[in-house]
Amino acid sequence: MLGGLRSGRRLLPNADINVTALVDVAFVLLIVFMITAPIMQGGVDVQLPRGEARPIQPKEGLVVSIDQAGRIFVDEAPLTFDDFRAAFPALATSRGARGVYLRADRRVDYGKVVRVLATMRAAGVNDIGLVAEEEEIQQ
Repeated sequence: MLGGLRSGRRLLPNADINVTALVDVAFVLLIVFMITAPIMQGGVDVQLPRGEARPIQPKEGLVVSIDQAGRIFVDEAPLTFDDFRAAFPALATSRGARGVYLRADRRVDYGKVVRVLATMRAAGVNDIGLVAEEEEIQQ
């Protein structure tokens, strides 16, 4: 009995799909995406000020961030103040931004925040939300 011959009959190859290997690969991909998805939503590192009012969370629109060093970011793209002043009106118009959210680090100079706000207002954007973290009320 050589090479798969039994009593004169030849065995046919099995054409079934190996579902176990397919499920293993699917689970590995699922785990990889579950681990990397939260990492991909990083953003600009900003320590937001705290306030007693319910804080605004950015949903739709343009997000402008100012980090501790005073650098300006528009949706995570770094800009100098001169570049921001030149590009913001076109960005607000082209994106059709219904609202702009300003995320400023609590340690940044107040004058820089005011300059960025004035630039946004000069571009015709009147719906500006200041993003903050909710303050923990101690009793």
